[in-house]
Amino acid sequence: MKKKISIFWQAIIPNNPVLIIEIGLCSVIAVSNSVKSALLMTFAFSMVQIPSNIIVSSMRKIIPNEIRVPVFVTVIAAFTTITALISRAYFTAVYEAIKLYILLVVVNCIIIGRAEAFAYQNNVFDSFIDGVGNTIGYGVVLLAIAIVRELLGKGTLAGIQILPESFQPVLIMVLPPGGFLMIGVLVGVLETYLRKKEGKK
Repeated sequence: MKKKISIFWQAIIPNNPVLIIEIGLCSVIAVSNSVKSALLMTFAFSMVQIPSNIIVSSMRKIIPNEIRVPVFVTVIAAFTTITALISRAYFTAVYEAIKLYILLVVVNCIIIGRAEAFAYQNNVFDSFIDGVGNTIGYGVVLLAIAIVRELLGKGTLAGIQILPESFQPVLIMVLPPGGFLMIGVLVGVLETYLRKKEGKK
């Protein structure tokens, strides 16, 4: 049980794909200026990451090492297509705004990286746990950035006006520099926390 908890925790914080490993930043910057976009992207990410981990892990003993990456991409592409169709059918307005980034999940470094580094090396249940943890780690960071950027950049949350009409939006927050600024702040906070924790040990 301790091993399972460790896998889950490692995927969320110590190996956070955005703040620690720092991959897949393009989509994070692009979709994190709106809470709705962040939620849809997290949904899309989960619909690809978790089942891809499971399939890659279940097939790892029959996938020749020489062609493992093309197989990973094929599996991820299949789930990306399914996710894109679901998103277009049920979340049309938001999907139209970020559809390019949902479709690019097929080459997202985070998902391919977990398939290579974890799912291909571990059993199905552990890979499932890693996929869930990785999704939570990605989603929490994406949502945290989106909340701050949308609130300061537009005065709204999920399109609902929160701050007074007199509030002057900080326009840089809805532009790419605002995304990089927020990632920098969160990286600093997380690194400080992990170093203090390590120091106590």
